[in-house]
Amino acid sequence: MTQRLFFNSDELTCEVEVLACTAHEEGFVVTLNATPFHPQGGGQPFDTGWIGESRVLRVLQTAEGIAHHVDRALPKGSAWARVDAERRSLHARLHSAGHLIGHYGESQGWKPVKAHHWPGESRVSFSRGEQPKAMEASTIRQALEEWIKADKPRHLHVTGEQREVSFGELAAYSCGGTHVRSLSEIGQVEILSITEKKGTLAVSYRVN
Repeated sequence: MTQRLFFNSDELTCEVEVLACTAHEEGFVVTLNATPFHPQGGGQPFDTGWIGESRVLRVLQTAEGIAHHVDRALPKGSAWARVDAERRSLHARLHSAGHLIGHYGESQGWKPVKAHHWPGESRVSFSRGEQPKAMEASTIRQALEEWIKADKPRHLHVTGEQREVSFGELAAYSCGGTHVRSLSEIGQVEILSITEKKGTLAVSYRVN
């Protein structure tokens, strides 16, 4: 099983070992001993970047491990991996902002049930608790601004393949995604819409 380096580290460049490289469709699939690339999953898109001179086009979780789809073949052995920093930063900011929206929703009596942190379509969905309060964009934004201004630091707790992520004193969420080191890195969060349909409340957002 490929070691997930991003579970414990924010390093975007590191030495890896290519274990296998096989032809696939119009490119190749590479297996590494360890990877800094986040695969698609958990509501977050995949990282892209480079392994040696080969461009990483997408990274997917499979039954066998983590598959790196690249544009050219790589020999077995050591190589340098580099994650696209701009793409990673955007995903980390969106995912972290989603956690904060989840925390605020819980404080108002809602239960987060699903999150989708893709650029252009980010949203957190909630089900009703016992006595949920009305959710308004202005109050969500104000709560998030206070947390971000306080610049609460990220905390990671990893046990094997299980990982919990929290910020400051906020409760931890079980999560395998990438996040900012501290909340000021998120920037400004804009609440785009709040809709409720069939008992599910969806808060759509973006980061600026």
